[in-house]
Amino acid sequence: MQVLVFHGRSRGKGQHRERVDCTLRRHLWQAAHSVRHCADRHGQPRYRASRITEPEKQIIVQTAKHSRSEQALLFARNFFKHPKMLGSLIPSSRFLIEHLMKQIRWDKARVIVEYGPGVGTISQELLRRMSKDAKLVVIEMNADFVDFMRRQFPDPRLHVVHGSAADVDAILARLGLRGADYVLSGIPFSTMPAEVRSAIIDKTRAALRPKGKFLVYQFSRAVHPHLQQVFTNIRREYEPLNILPAHLYYCSA
Repeated sequence: MQVLVFHGRSRGKGQHRERVDCTLRRHLWQAAHSVRHCADRHGQPRYRASRITEPEKQIIVQTAKHSRSEQALLFARNFFKHPKMLGSLIPSSRFLIEHLMKQIRWDKARVIVEYGPGVGTISQELLRRMSKDAKLVVIEMNADFVDFMRRQFPDPRLHVVHGSAADVDAILARLGLRGADYVLSGIPFSTMPAEVRSAIIDKTRAALRPKGKFLVYQFSRAVHPHLQQVFTNIRREYEPLNILPAHLYYCSA
């Protein structure tokens, strides 16, 4: 398996473009160090990273505010161990996160579920914006990520569950929660067995409260027809500044 470095062009003008370029430069060293370290440990070929000498060349590594180097290293190490479970070497960017956050009515969100939180890049933003009486349930299959999330985010509103999204109904019932207002998911539906994918989508639909939404982000369009079989209303967006560029699906009954 080759380790790839993705390049693209900065978008926007003036101060917005300068902020993007500044972010890219700031995270380049951290990304290069973490990926090179993990590639060596797991016997993967090293990559050659082009120098960021022009605004057109960019690489984005968006990590959480807490323990950024630890998060980046943990995420990269687990990508090499379980590439099909993560789908991407790099955590979600702030551009992608902002798309997702705009879909949530925070005054109405009492129960939010996140599938595959990884190192909590999106989770911490949810916690920052949630009301004091809201609950966030994150469901993660990777034991390393579960341990990290429990250590890193000692928030009483957060429930970190080591398990499968296919068991979302049982997990919510065990926590005494009657459905979810929002479910967010970036788990790679295209690489999982068909029966597991179907179970997750079906049970997510059943777990949503009236007017609830399933917010999905993927790096391909492969999941779209499967979502259409279950959800009647699907709105699509695209975020090119994420690495990889992301397809977003906002689903409701």
